[in-house]
Formats: sequence, C-alpha cells, structure tokens
Amino acid sequence: MTRLSRSTRRLTVAQALVAFLAHQYTERDGRQQRLVAACWGIFGHGNVAGIGQALLETGDELPYLQGRNEQAMVHAAVGYARHRDRLSAHAVTTSIGPGATNLVTGAALATINRVPVLLLPGDTFATRPADPVLQQLEHPGAGDVSVNDCLRPVSRYFDRIVRPEALIPAALAAMRVLADPVETGAVTLALPQDVQAEAYDWPEEFFADRVWHVRRPAPDPAELAAAARAVRAARRPLLIAGGGVHHSEAEDALRAFADATGVPVASTQAGKGSLRHDHPSDVGGIGHTGTAVADALARAADLVIGVGTRYSDFTTASATLFAAPDVRFVNLNIAPYDAHKLAGLPLVADARSGLEALTEAVAGHRVPDAYASAYTAGKAEWETTVARAYAPDDGRGDGARPTQAQVLGALDSVVGDEDVIVNAAGSLPGDLHKLWRTRSRRQYHLEYGYSCMGYEIPGAIGVALAAPGLPVWALVGDGTYLMMPTELVTAVQEGIPVKVILVQNHGYASIGGLSEAVGGERFGTAYRFRAPDGTYTGAPLPVDLAANAASLGMSVLRARTAHELRAALAEARAADRPTCVYVETETADTVSGAPPAQAWWDVPVAETATRPAAVSAREEYDRNAAARRRYL
Repeated sequence: MTRLSRSTRRLTVAQALVAFLAHQYTERDGRQQRLVAACWGIFGHGNVAGIGQALLETGDELPYLQGRNEQAMVHAAVGYARHRDRLSAHAVTTSIGPGATNLVTGAALATINRVPVLLLPGDTFATRPADPVLQQLEHPGAGDVSVNDCLRPVSRYFDRIVRPEALIPAALAAMRVLADPVETGAVTLALPQDVQAEAYDWPEEFFADRVWHVRRPAPDPAELAAAARAVRAARRPLLIAGGGVHHSEAEDALRAFADATGVPVASTQAGKGSLRHDHPSDVGGIGHTGTAVADALARAADLVIGVGTRYSDFTTASATLFAAPDVRFVNLNIAPYDAHKLAGLPLVADARSGLEALTEAVAGHRVPDAYASAYTAGKAEWETTVARAYAPDDGRGDGARPTQAQVLGALDSVVGDEDVIVNAAGSLPGDLHKLWRTRSRRQYHLEYGYSCMGYEIPGAIGVALAAPGLPVWALVGDGTYLMMPTELVTAVQEGIPVKVILVQNHGYASIGGLSEAVGGERFGTAYRFRAPDGTYTGAPLPVDLAANAASLGMSVLRARTAHELRAALAEARAADRPTCVYVETETADTVSGAPPAQAWWDVPVAETATRPAAVSAREEYDRNAAARRRYL
C-alpha cells in the first residue's frame, strides 16, 4: 500500500498557535471577520521565549497590543468583543505565576457576561526538569496542579497543552467555544513554557482558513404557537430586553414587534438601548435600578416576555417585582438554560429570528388602548423626573458642586448618537440605568454581570479599538479609578482618544448608601482620615486624582460647577488625544440628585443587633422579603 504524503510545516507550538489564530474567521448573515483579531500581552519567563517570540516573528499576522495589568488586558478584550457583537475577539497572553492568576477576575467577568476572550497563560514545565521551578505551586497530593487551575471554574473551556500534537484538537475546541453564541466566554489554553518552545511538524491543513458559522436558530413551531397564544391572551404584557438583543443585532426586529403590538419594552443593564429612549414603547430600565414606569408595569403585568435576559436579581428585584397573581413568562433565548427560567414558556431561538417569527405569529394583535395610554403617561412623567435631576440650576447656586445626576445631564447635553458610554461599578450604574437617554444600539456599555471595579478604562480602550473614530467615554468614580488607572498609559501610548470622566466623591458612594440602608451606618466606605474615636470620619483625604491622571500622560480638564462641566465635556469630546475631565461632586450623604430605587434588592440584614439603625433596617428587610415569590 502506498502512503499519501502530507505537506508539513516545522514550527514551535507557540508559532503554530499564532499562525493558526491568524486564519480563524466568524461568519454571520454573510459577513466574515477575524475571530481573534489581536493579542494583548505582558511577558515574563513563562511566555517571552514562546508566545512572545512567535508574535515577534509573525509580525502583523496577529497584531500585538501592550498592556500594563493582566486583568485590565482581559477587560479591554471584553470591551472589544462586546462592541463587535461577540463575532470578533482578542487573545491575552501572560507569564506563569502572578501574571496568570491576575487573569482570574477578567476571566470571571467574561464568562459571566458571556463574552469571548482567549487566554494564553504560560505554565510550569511539562517535562519537570527541576521541581519546583520558579513560581510553581507545589501540591503534595497532585503533581499536575498549577496556579492556572484556578482558571478552570471561570473558563467555558480549559486545556493544558502538555504535548505539541495536543494543540490541534485543543485549538479547534477553543475556537468552537469562542464562536458559539450559547457557550462563549473565557477560553483558556495553558501553555507550559517548555512546550511553547518545542518544535513539531504540523500538517498544512491546520493553517488553512477556517470559517466558524454563527447560527441563528429559528423557534420550534410548537413553542412559537404557545408563545403566540400567551401574547394574544395577555391584557398587560411587558417585554424585557436583555443583552441577547444586542448580541443578536435584533434591535430592528424588536422595534417592529413593539410597533406592531404596542407592547411596552423595559430593559436590563445589558439590554438598555435595544430601543431608542424616545421610542413610544420604551419605558426604560427594569428592576432595582429601573424607572418608576417600568417597575409599575412589571408589578401589574400578566405576561412578561423576556428576550435575551437571564433574569438577574437586579432585574427581578430579588423575585419581588412581578407581583400579579396570574403572571406568566415567555422566555425567548438562544440558551435553553435561560429560556426555562421562572417556569416560563420556552422559546429557544436566536433573538432576531425569534422576534421576527413571533411578530408574524401575532399579526393583527395589539394591546388595549387604555393600557398603551397608561404607560405613555407614565413614560412622560418619568421624563419629567429625569429632566429635573439633570437640570444644572437646582436652587443651590452657580458655585455649587454638581450632583452625580447633573454630571450625567451635562454629558447628555454634549454627546451624539454615535458616542459610547462605558461604566461598570459604583453608584453610577444605578443612576445611568434610571436616567440615561440612550440614542443608539451600542451607546450604553454597562458591564453589570460582574460589576467589576476597574473595568471602565480598559473596557473603553477595547471599545475604541473595535470602533475607531467613535467618541468613547469611561465614567469612573474615585474608588474604581484607584483600583486600576494603569491602562491610561496604554491609551496615551497608542493614541487612543478615550474620554475619562473622573468623579471624585471621596469614597465608595454606592456601598455607602447600601450600608446606610441595611443598618451598616456607612462603616468603612468613606475615604477620610481617622477621627479621634478611631473611625474613618475625619477630613477627606488630600488626594489629587487629576494630578495622578496627568502624571500618566492624560490631558486633564478640571470642572468645579455644572456649567464649567458642560464646557469641559465639550472640549474633551473634540479632543484628539486621551483626555480626563475631573469633577468633584456632592457626596452621597448630602445631595445625590438621582431618584431613589423603585424596587427592592435582597441584601440580608443582621437578624440580631443592638444598634438602632440595624434593628430598624431588619424590620424593613422582613417586610420586603415577605413579598418574594417562587414562580411555578
């Protein structure tokens, strides 16, 4: 028997992986793009001679991006992939040891938010020439454990490449997960440093262009018929738009459904912007950080249509929001796990194809006129609330520091439809969800699945890389800024003109307010000197964060009042280099400016306590907790 000869290419494992990644593509609706468009990296002994050398040797085949913090590099990759509708991603490489373990927070964020990112941490020697090597974790009962194993629970796919030939099936499996709209998240290929540098004869087919089709599954006819019957029977339906609407590019399909049926549309943090703020059916954010009109509709709804949402506790107000005795759920979701939540009727499908099919199935049906009139009036009333919170002239005088709501109002006055607002943590997400007037499908970029402090600046860099030329704003409180300002250096180095709004309110405003509400009396949440009694209640710390941003290479504009702030924001928007607008706001315990929460959130309160604040908070907690439901 004659063997067929196969063409091979002799490369190291790292070189082969880089070459492989350069030929992977996604395709949806006939549009192709690179699956892995670039690789972030910080190099140490665990990857400098492997992935580092391979990236250098291959040049532009897989573009390299230099970061300052491993966690931040993952955040930037997530920002990029989310803005590209999860169809294109970045890789991140680090050395072994602390560089690798710094990836864990970013990996958790990516997986929880279901956004693709490829992690390529170095690992300890597969051949074990010395034991232990530098940064090796010794486990007495398991010789094959390394620190990279802490990435397993926060990765959707994990493999350790201990032999060159093992890269082929692992790389293909990794690409499958990255491109899968249900399974996607962080994907980890741990690369022992000796294996990275080992040469192997690779089949040429491994480096051929490969296109991963991103499917749009249509709904099952029986499920569609059941969902259509539920919509037609409902008198008080409410649709909740989640992040799946954006990921599927289903905004036009959602608008067509709302136009045809008159069903009001509320949105989660991830789904905000699915309809423009001025669309007649848009009633704003839902849940604990939602609007009064959306939450009132949710309490009375007899049918909740969830589209691309996983029903987090903020959305459901910890299972207290949907209060009607006869409430039922229809869940349109590409993930069966989410489609079956709350004992709902599942409609397992892509958000766009599912909405298009549902619109056709209920053709001719509209909500009652009285219902439409009621939510239209509620929408107008809430808009008055927003205008009042945004107004720069609130009777405190022209020299007063702005409230946080007035900061958002000033930003609202200068942005256009194309601007992107990036935020993740602190008190800003709640104010944004309630107040922000979203103008376009990707304007509102809130990372709230993990609500990770430090995401905003690197996330904004990732968005700017995904959409060059768009004005991108990172909204950052002082607590978040101090967690991770380092990627400002990256923005300066690369000439990425992100705009950072740095809000100084002297501490953790969000947790301070929560602490007060649950009887914690704002303990440990202010950035202040110690008072004579030992508590952190003295004078504010003399920290100049604006000077810090300037020292990292940013152009800095200081604004003292609401009127100065508008001028500074307009100047920042026009800037062609990274610019920071610094503003000190009224602290959360004086004037916040935003309306209070419109629904509950379950944060357990001490069941026994001696301080009156905690005793009172527990009584309030028990009253709210009594409204929790199991939807069966």
